[in-house]
Amino acid sequence: MSIKIFQISSEVNSGSVGRIAEHIGEKAIENGWDSYIAYARDNNPSKSKVIRIGGKADLIMHGLLTRFTDRHGFGSSSATKNLIKIIKEINPDIIQLQHLHGYYINIEILFKFLVEFNKPVVWTFHDCWSFTGHCSYYELAECDKWKSTCNQCPQTQEYPKSYIDQSLKNFEDKKRIFNSVENLTIVPVSNWIEDQVKESFLKEVEIKTIHNGIDIDNFAPQNTVNIKEKFNLSDKFVILGVASPWGERKGLKYFVELSKMLSEEYQIMLIGLSEDQIKSLPAEIKGIERTESVKELAEFYSAADVFLNPTLEEALGLTNIEAQACGTPVITFKSGGSPETINDETGITVEKGDVEGLHNAIRIIRENGKAFYADKCRKRAEEFFNKDDRFQEYLNLYYDILKLN
Repeated sequence: MSIKIFQISSEVNSGSVGRIAEHIGEKAIENGWDSYIAYARDNNPSKSKVIRIGGKADLIMHGLLTRFTDRHGFGSSSATKNLIKIIKEINPDIIQLQHLHGYYINIEILFKFLVEFNKPVVWTFHDCWSFTGHCSYYELAECDKWKSTCNQCPQTQEYPKSYIDQSLKNFEDKKRIFNSVENLTIVPVSNWIEDQVKESFLKEVEIKTIHNGIDIDNFAPQNTVNIKEKFNLSDKFVILGVASPWGERKGLKYFVELSKMLSEEYQIMLIGLSEDQIKSLPAEIKGIERTESVKELAEFYSAADVFLNPTLEEALGLTNIEAQACGTPVITFKSGGSPETINDETGITVEKGDVEGLHNAIRIIRENGKAFYADKCRKRAEEFFNKDDRFQEYLNLYYDILKLN
């Protein structure tokens, strides 16, 4: 009888978290396991058996609950109860949690079931929501209340946005709920998140850091003739930025400031913008909406001379890794786990908010030339961020846990 893994994720094979869930499922299937992924929203074709959690109405109602009560993670009762029925029917050997925020799951109901179900649970931390009273990131707000007790949250207007503050109650409830499962292993996606968890109310839980991996066959140097002709990039030094969505923490304003400092020899190209953001861009910046095509994204990475990621808050930075896999050097702020993705041979780190530092780093990359970095970038991606290696670490972890249990 094959081993069964059941994942719970906000997305499946879409977006960074959804792709990670898919890669874990693929690796499980390769090893003869049965793989199931329950998801809430965006999905692309998957090799795993997929289950939709709730529907659009559930997402809307949970969103309203969050706005008016700040009780994100405490809606979706019916959807969660229905999910539990399915889990009982499948009876998996191990449960893998991804994002539990995103307006689709009731953490109180889910964790009560996980305690009773008494199967091993592995929970990947892609951000910090699980150990704060409200936010998923706090670097931008320079807030460290989460280390003791959240209260009077300075970020109620940030995701998951609320009109009131219940950060103290949320903090206390999360602390109680998330510490209730004895056979829980937390998997931070970066050393930075691991360090944060060790200062949180989850510090006593088993921790095993596994960096994210990417498909280095899909993210590889591409022929860029079509992209360069389509966007008139042939005679430009191309500075690329990729995010979705482009909120304040992703550093959009720094591209706007840079555009005023650069000559016509440079071209800033941004991917993942909304229609309104594209309309508001200065003429010097070319912007397009999010693409679900990995091939097209790899062509953009390959066409760029440098990938710029002026992120102010970052768990790890998959885009940095994807760019390097396509042979493109990276410039990033020293924030969160982003510096872990590069080294001195594949890019440059700059102090947060230092636009002049970004400008100087771009100049250094241009002087050295992309060819100086290309092979080293590709090699770093192959050595440290190959999904086959990184997601095998998950399988190894599962095997170890199942032996212990």
